[in-house]
Parts: sequence; structure tokens; C-alpha cells
Amino acid sequence: RGVAAPGGGSGSKTKKKNGRSRGGKANNPPYLPPEAEDGNIEYKLKLVNPSQYRFEHLVTQMKWRLQEGRGEAVYQIGVEDNGLLVGLSEEEMRASLKTLRRMAEKVGADITVLREREVDYDSDVPRKITEVLVRKVPDNQQFLDLRVAVLGNVDSGKSTLLGVLTQGELDNGRGRARLNLFRHLHEIQSGRTSSISFEILGFNSKGEVVNYSDSRTAEEICESSSKMITFIDLAGHHKYLKTTIFGLTSYCPDFAMLVVSANTGIAGTTREHLGLAMALKVPFFIVISKVDLCSKATVERTVKQLERILKQPGCNKLPLLVNSDDDAVTAAQQFAQSPNITPIFTLSSVSGENLDLLKVFLNILPPLTNSKEQEELMQQLTEFQVDEIYTVPEVGTVVGGTLSSGICREGENLVVGPTDDGKFLRLKVCSIQRNRSACRVLRAGQAATLALGPFDRSLLRKGMVMVSPEMNPTICSVFEAEIVLLFHATTFRKGFQVTVHVGNVRQTAIVEKIHGKDKLRTGEKAVVCFRFIKHPEYLKIGAKLLFREGVTKGIGHVTDLQAITTKDNGLEESLGPGQLSF
Repeated sequence: RGVAAPGGGSGSKTKKKNGRSRGGKANNPPYLPPEAEDGNIEYKLKLVNPSQYRFEHLVTQMKWRLQEGRGEAVYQIGVEDNGLLVGLSEEEMRASLKTLRRMAEKVGADITVLREREVDYDSDVPRKITEVLVRKVPDNQQFLDLRVAVLGNVDSGKSTLLGVLTQGELDNGRGRARLNLFRHLHEIQSGRTSSISFEILGFNSKGEVVNYSDSRTAEEICESSSKMITFIDLAGHHKYLKTTIFGLTSYCPDFAMLVVSANTGIAGTTREHLGLAMALKVPFFIVISKVDLCSKATVERTVKQLERILKQPGCNKLPLLVNSDDDAVTAAQQFAQSPNITPIFTLSSVSGENLDLLKVFLNILPPLTNSKEQEELMQQLTEFQVDEIYTVPEVGTVVGGTLSSGICREGENLVVGPTDDGKFLRLKVCSIQRNRSACRVLRAGQAATLALGPFDRSLLRKGMVMVSPEMNPTICSVFEAEIVLLFHATTFRKGFQVTVHVGNVRQTAIVEKIHGKDKLRTGEKAVVCFRFIKHPEYLKIGAKLLFREGVTKGIGHVTDLQAITTKDNGLEESLGPGQLSF
């Protein structure tokens, strides 16, 4: 199983001589890809007793790599810059790791050895390559944050798996682990998730799991973690499909985890969820659960079934079955760098089998955007998507959602809209909470809840946006989108009504016109003009779009908006005199 990671090692025993002639093979190259100037992976041949000047240079380089990986960097020691696997002797490796530790201390980071591997070099002394994870929480942030949406058919064990990961104790086989995740009484009674719930799993800078097992509160988990994985637990049942689509489109997950039960295989909504993740271009990995319930042959059958589907022309993915820690490290790095790789885990929430491999994978999984992209987003004007609305006693109205661009601070004045008549209302952000702990500044890409004080809750709805007053947001009722009709029983024509999902917007729209055609059939592509039937919405050109109605499904992107201009942007005062705050 020598699948060489870009930034992973090569096969454990790769000879340089015969390696060159086999260099064309993708699965076992003798070289790693040449080192990239940007990115968070650094190759070092050796770091033995550097001079003071060289040491300072190395520390500066480490700071750059950490910044590129938003707080995480991977060092490959024993590898030349062109990617040639040279390897070091035991003594040189020890000295190099000692230097690396000194460098990490200087920048305030921690290091964890991910794996060691031997290279067969033409010498009697065994030579090794070591892969090291360097992690430091950025100064301007509490922790690294990754969002993982959890998909899969009903009864595939999604909530149970999350319960085991976040509570730290195994399930009893009858669903005890998931009880803490349910939000409604009917969910506990039926055992079915119907709403979207969020669960957190932390890793400290040494790569150890931080969860509720040591009777910690959410605040303590946030404080002692340098990396947080927020799991978005979605519903598997078909009748809650609109909730699942909303979770995938509005919460902007970085990755998706598709849970498949080993004993039932690919059934029910599994294919649909797989299709949704692919349509929205969310990179996904697969977890086959309940392996304690069935024989090895059944598990293998399910794996083969999945591999067959993933390799089909529509998916075009490369399945990578994870059987060891080494595989998990390789999978995490390849997964982040190549969207075609799909890691597959086989585990049990009852016996705990292979659960550690999933934790190793999640610990190493790097963020998708680099620091430069985030900097650019932060320099834009503030835009916050409203996904959830609550009323909290003694606090007032609270909205939950994601900051898609800019920076939001406590006490900032924003406008929210569009209302049913297309207006925007002024409001003030009283306080901000991220993962249940207070936070003063919110940066682009982060999810949070904002307290709005005495603002009238009835004026708000899901799908609104809160933007900075100078943005002058464009709203529309009529828009055009280039679509592909994935499935429709008859012909799709003018006057047809569908539910359109664009980001956090979810509303019924009527097909006004199909450009260049009278009707559409399954698999056909066209530019279609839609009109929202209730109220105008805030949309952006280029936004991904999903629509459905019964069995009819389609995907596409927004190409043109017919903007509605409102006098003075329809700003209205709606602030009470007294402001509440947390």
C-alpha cells in the first residue's frame, strides 16, 4: 500500500534504482512532488547544528509555512527540495528533530511526529524519513476551525458516531451515545434526526482529542483546543431532505462525511446525499459504520459496492481504503490536495474498532483555503448570512449563521434584509459567540451567533443577510441561471414551480422562460429565468443553485440578476432606545 502522498512518504520500501524506471506509475513514485513555494509543506534534507544566522532563517521560514496553512505546517525531514527521498541515519534524524523542536519553541508551536518510514538506499545503515506536524494557533484567532457536514441514509449511525466522537464513550448498541445530540422530544422517541445540530470535537496542539469525556463544558473544549472540528449533523430521512439541503448550502461546510451502514450498504438517500455533495463541490470522505454487526465478507461487499460507484464516470473518484495510521496520514494530506481522492474508513461505534484512524485523519486534515484567500475575503465589506433565529431570555433576539466576507465586531451597526417589501433595517450587534464562548471579533468564513438586543424577531427570517450599510446590496425577484436538469418525469417547461436553494436562500420560484427552448428533458442544459413567488432575495452572480420539486431535481449557477432598486435602499430605523448585551 505505498500510495505516495503529495507531502506524504512514498511506499515504505522504494528502491531508487528501479524506482526511476517505474516513475510513470502513479501509485508508487520514488520522488515526492517537488516542493511548492507556497502551501504549508516544507521539505528539509537535514537540520543538524545550524549556525545562528541559519537558525533565524529557518524560524522565519517556519512562520511562513504556518501562516500558509493557517496555523498548521508539515515538515518532511530527509527529503530534498526536488522531492528525492534520501533519508537520514538515526543520529542525524535525532539531531534534526531536536533543531525542529527548538524552531517550534521559538515561534510558540508544538510538534507531533506523524510517521517514520525507511528508505532502501544503497548503504548498510538504515535511513529514515520522518514526517512532522507543526501546529500553532494564529495570534488573531482562538483556534483553527473546520466544518464537516454529516450525510448518510436514515439509520446508518450518523448521530451515534458523532455521539461517540464528541462524548468520548462507546455506544451500547441501542443508541445511547446519540441521546445528547437530539434537540426535540420526537427525535428521542423515534431515534430520527429531523433538525440540524452542531457538535464539536477539539484537538490540542499535541494532536490529542479534547471532548466532553472529562466532563468539560463547551467553553473548556474551546479553550484547550488549538483545532476544532464542528460537525453539522444532518437528517437522513427522505422527508427531511429540504433541511439536509439547507444544511449543505447555507452552513458552507469545508468537508462532508458520508456515513454508510455496513449491513445495509448503499440504500435509501445515500446516493442522493452523495449527489448533493458532488453538485455543491463539497469534498467528501466515507465512513462505513456498524462493522461489528456483520461478517468481514459483508463489509468487503459494501466497500466494493462503494468503490464501484465512486469510480463511475459521473463521480470519477479514486477510493482509498484506510487500514492503518499510515494510511490515515496519507489520506488526510492527499484528500486536501486532490479533490478526486475519497478516503474510506470502516469502523464501529460499539466496539470502537478503527475509531482512532478517523481521529488521526481529522487531526491532520488541513483547512481548504490558504491564508491569502482569507485575507482577501476579510478586506471586503461585511456580509453575514442568517441561518437560524432564536429568542434568548434576558438577551433578546439572537441570529446564527456564517460570516461570508469582511470582519464583524461587537457594537457594529449593520443593516438586515431584504424584508417582504424589499427593505433593509438598521440594527446593532451587541455581542458575539463562537462555539458557545464569547468572542469580540468575527472573521470571514467563521460561523457564530450574534445577539441583536431588543430587535423584533418577527422582522427576521432565514435567508436574510446582514451587511454593512455602505454595501448598497442588490436584491431581486427575477434572476437567470444556467441549469442542468438531473431528473424530471415529463418535460420541464414555462410555469413550472420549484423550490430553489441558493446559499441560505430557500424559496419557491416559477419558471418564467427557458432561453432558446420550449421545454427541457432529463439531462439537458439551458439558461432559465426564475421568479420568486413570495418576496425578493439577496443573490450573487455565480452562486451555486439547487432546485427540486418532488422527484424533479436540477443544479446550476446564477448568471444574471434583475436588480430591484429601492429609494435610499429602503433603510428603516428599528432600534429600541435601550440596548441589551450578554
